[in-house]
Amino acid sequence: MSFRTVFRPGLFAGQTHIVTGGGSGIGRCTAHELAALGAHVVLVGRNLERLENVAREIREDGGECSLHSVDIRDEEAVQKMVAAVVAERGVIHGLVNNAGGQFPSPVEKISKKGWDAVVANNLTGGFLVAREVFNQSMAKTGGSIVNIIADMWRGMPAMAHSGAARAGMLSFTETAAVEWANRGVRLNAVAPGFIASSGMDRYDPSFAQHVIPQMNATIPARRMGDEDEISSAIVFLLSPAASYMTGACLCVDGGSSLNTKLFALKDHDRMSPQNAFHRAVRPKAVPGK
Repeated sequence: MSFRTVFRPGLFAGQTHIVTGGGSGIGRCTAHELAALGAHVVLVGRNLERLENVAREIREDGGECSLHSVDIRDEEAVQKMVAAVVAERGVIHGLVNNAGGQFPSPVEKISKKGWDAVVANNLTGGFLVAREVFNQSMAKTGGSIVNIIADMWRGMPAMAHSGAARAGMLSFTETAAVEWANRGVRLNAVAPGFIASSGMDRYDPSFAQHVIPQMNATIPARRMGDEDEISSAIVFLLSPAASYMTGACLCVDGGSSLNTKLFALKDHDRMSPQNAFHRAVRPKAVPGK
């Protein structure tokens, strides 16, 4: 069995795409879909064991990949990683700035250390990778960058640090899209809503027990999204189908960013999931299938 992508076979044949945070969750899924479409995928992340596991999966499925264990918050390490990819592959065609992370906490209990760590993960690190990919490759050859943010349109209660960082990444996306357009570089963003991804299993047990089960009731689609539903949006933005899109943001959230809470949502099961990722693993914290 292989990834049941809706895109045509060989769409990215001969291309090189970097996926940060490629060792788990949305990054892992996106790496699989890109590899299934013919790309050589460069997996980037801090946890070497996770990267190696994903690389093994991709190769077992017939795809091509390489990996670099890097902390994207380390400027020198990012510069060296991108230089190594350019030396090995020649051109970087696409970048998926997916790496990030956060923890639930009320604003008054977030320490400076915690704030700085989340902003570095979700904003500064993505900036560093994008800047180096541009300077070392895309400024000469063009390319496409997709930055992963979040549904932060009406604030992110319990995750103020992440909301601030994600909003910053959207602004960075819009600004760089203007500055880098004359080099043939497109930058877009994807804002996932509540996604049943492996990161949910790393939250505090009380958050998993009391908050996650309530999420479906706030989503017009009446369910969480799956990782492959984010991956497909990312692949679209990387593809020629999005050739006239830059500085845009796709909200992939089942309508949750639109719910004003004044309109009573009705229970239904009419918005079926894509079910494209053959290696998907349901997080333990999320009830359901």
